[in-house]
Amino acid sequence: MYKLSLERILIIIAVCLVGIFFAVPNVLTDKTNLPKWWQPVNLGLDLQGGSSLLLQVKMDDVLRDKMATLEDSVRQSMREHKLRYQDLGSNKDGVTVKIADYNARDKAKEAFRKLDSGLVVNEDENTPEIVKISYNDQAMAELKNRVIDQSVNIVRRRIDELGTKEPIVQGQGTDRVLVQLPGVQNPESVKILLGKTAKMSFHLVDETTSPTQAKRGKLSKTSRIMSGSEGEQYVVIRKPVVGGENLTDARVSFQEGQPVVSFKFNTLGGRKFAEVTSNHIGERLAIVLDNEVISAPNIQTAITGGSGVITGNFTTKTANDLALLLRSGALPAPLEVMEERTVGAGLGADSIRDGVIASIVGFAAIIIFMLLAYGLFGLMVDITLFLNLAIMLGIMSFIGTTLTLPGIAGIILTIGMAVDANILIFERIREEVNRGRSIRDAISVGFTEAYRTIVDSNLTTLVAGAVLFYFGSGPVRGFAVTLTIGILTSMFTSVTVSRLLVEAWMAKFKPTKLPL
Repeated sequence: MYKLSLERILIIIAVCLVGIFFAVPNVLTDKTNLPKWWQPVNLGLDLQGGSSLLLQVKMDDVLRDKMATLEDSVRQSMREHKLRYQDLGSNKDGVTVKIADYNARDKAKEAFRKLDSGLVVNEDENTPEIVKISYNDQAMAELKNRVIDQSVNIVRRRIDELGTKEPIVQGQGTDRVLVQLPGVQNPESVKILLGKTAKMSFHLVDETTSPTQAKRGKLSKTSRIMSGSEGEQYVVIRKPVVGGENLTDARVSFQEGQPVVSFKFNTLGGRKFAEVTSNHIGERLAIVLDNEVISAPNIQTAITGGSGVITGNFTTKTANDLALLLRSGALPAPLEVMEERTVGAGLGADSIRDGVIASIVGFAAIIIFMLLAYGLFGLMVDITLFLNLAIMLGIMSFIGTTLTLPGIAGIILTIGMAVDANILIFERIREEVNRGRSIRDAISVGFTEAYRTIVDSNLTTLVAGAVLFYFGSGPVRGFAVTLTIGILTSMFTSVTVSRLLVEAWMAKFKPTKLPL
């Protein structure tokens, strides 16, 4: 009979002990003071309770901004080619421009097609003088997918900054984002943060026009009027001198006892900021957040360090919220709450209780069956099942897996699969004994030959788990993770640990009859 070396025995024992150690927090009653690296399994929304938000991305706003940018490019192209045009405008569907001269129209259409990839340039069927510029279906689909991906990433960063444990943030459909917040019963503060686009930019104030004159219509095309956070009005240059995308960090600090927001630019942003503050000393620079001027200080000196300070009537909380929004980045489009659900902690507790009862009943049934069917060897299997469960929970706790109701189903399923592996081994041992082999040889052959079948069957299940994880989302992924971990631990316990127990029994009692 093949014997395990002392080194392998120590490794098997060590793996079992480590798994049990990391599983211990799951059975402790007081888990508040545990270190971060020694925590219980995270419970999902269906077990812990919490909130679920379905957010809709206002895609029309993105399309309007995209077409407004395209409109600027069309205007610039017409000027570069010195072509006359009229009635240049844009909406969410595209850009239109009137070009009366036939030759100029052909030249313009050729130039328009080079402005960006995926552009479709056509003349209006009823009015050929009007040229329509828009994006084809593929380009529009890529744009929408990119917007959803950006929204998911930025929402996830904002939620992570809040310290919410194991949130689920994922795209849903073509224009929606699903946010699940386990343990959060009142998501109002989250909704406020997610409802802010946080598009920040820096604009020079148009000192040649007062807000009163602007309201009377005396407003340059290059300027616009904006409201301030305190209700005042500002006339600012439309084109920003520095964009918020150049920010790399934002933190709360204090000046004269008042909270302010300190920010830093990247290299490009720092260079632009230095140029603007050097060339416009004495003028005002408006700091605009979501189309609202939050501050418009005078530029007193050139700021060349790539950093600055936003002042205003901030409280510590509002300053922290603003810094968080700036750190996590601007959303590509506003988000609107379409659906809100709250799962009570009591309902989650009911789910846990039902899952635990189901697990105990299934576990007890398996234990009794193995004892009745395989006697002493069945008892050894029952020991490995307890170890399998402990190691599973230990791994899930260590890597921070979120356990949901489908995950509990995965645990129960893998317990059954672990028993299947042992049944294959024991039945093969019986067959070898019936063929006349000695107990030692039968056990050796049983473990060796059944191992191949066990590996093949578990590999196919692992492939299924990988497919579920790759294509699934939310609870489906949770089930796939639990299933995969359970397969790996059951292979370890049902083959390696079982063999160690059988060998220890053989060495201790030297049996002459198989207890099967």
